[in-house]
Amino acid sequence: MTGPVLVLPKYARKGASSRLRTFQYLPFLEDKGWQFTVKPLFDEVYLDSLYSGKGRSRVGLVFAYLRRLFFMLSAFRYRFIWFEKELFPYMPAWVEMLLSLAGIRYIVDYDDAIFHNYDLSANKWVRRFIGNKIDIVMRNAYCVIAGNAYLAERARIAGAKRVVVIPTVVDHERYSTGKHSSQAITIGWIGSPTTQRYVEHLLPVLQRLRQESDFRLLLVGATEDIVSKLSGIDVDVEPWSEDTETSLIKKMDIGIMPLKDGPWERGKCGYKLIQYMASGVPVIASPVGVNPSIVDGSGCGLLADSFSEWQESFSRLINDPQQRRRFGDAGRASVKERFSLNSQVDLLESCLISLEVKVD
Repeated sequence: MTGPVLVLPKYARKGASSRLRTFQYLPFLEDKGWQFTVKPLFDEVYLDSLYSGKGRSRVGLVFAYLRRLFFMLSAFRYRFIWFEKELFPYMPAWVEMLLSLAGIRYIVDYDDAIFHNYDLSANKWVRRFIGNKIDIVMRNAYCVIAGNAYLAERARIAGAKRVVVIPTVVDHERYSTGKHSSQAITIGWIGSPTTQRYVEHLLPVLQRLRQESDFRLLLVGATEDIVSKLSGIDVDVEPWSEDTETSLIKKMDIGIMPLKDGPWERGKCGYKLIQYMASGVPVIASPVGVNPSIVDGSGCGLLADSFSEWQESFSRLINDPQQRRRFGDAGRASVKERFSLNSQVDLLESCLISLEVKVD
């Protein structure tokens, strides 16, 4: 096998999308003989600033773009390029087009409806000048890897040559089931400060539930200020880290994924559901995007749309430990079969092999 392959994730390993869609696969592929040169756009320092609430560093952004441009100048040295979403956010797809014209083949991966950053932007100039940017990136790719059917359909409409659906998965061997306490039920959520608003939206449901059931809310990855926004609820906030996430999920009796039904949300890949399932935790989720196919297809929990459905679902699972166990066991089994690294790495490698053969 020849190489190496130039891998251009959006973030360093701390960034969830890059860690899950790229970094976690690399050791498995390297064991199969692949060689990679990995150069993320945004480094750990940039991510630390972003996650701490300090916002995006403009200086850091400039240096990140310059570093990536430097590596793009050496693209001819590599067999092909594998990158995440786009090469230069909020810039036209000129580099991707030049790669295609120069005969440098690339694979591009999507786990979010990033095209809505452009075609549905509140800024009319963004919509006018780069509204179809991601369509151009997809159309010029040798292969588009999509995390769900919504993203795959957009790639097909854009005219992508080849589209492969690979869900966001976990290394299920990192996760284990545990014996939950007989004390207060723990309702859990894992995410980031940018998505904690979905939990805040459930406040009326949680307040009513509090009147009939004893529970605590465990939020992993939220900011501390969410406690004041969830008045009357027993809330524990834990910082996210790769080292502790599995042990924190293990403490949950019910895992939740509330969403609003919007274009951006329809592009999500249901990763937190898969994490709950990997630990044998039953789930309650909004019926948005890929969620119904995961929940119904796995038999791992319940779907809830309205406040009344959320209330009913919470009550049902809190009062029925046997049902929680059945849902949890079904979810764990489904992860091993459909949402584990072992179940998807061969499909990913087939994309790389097909491109390698095409290059030869």
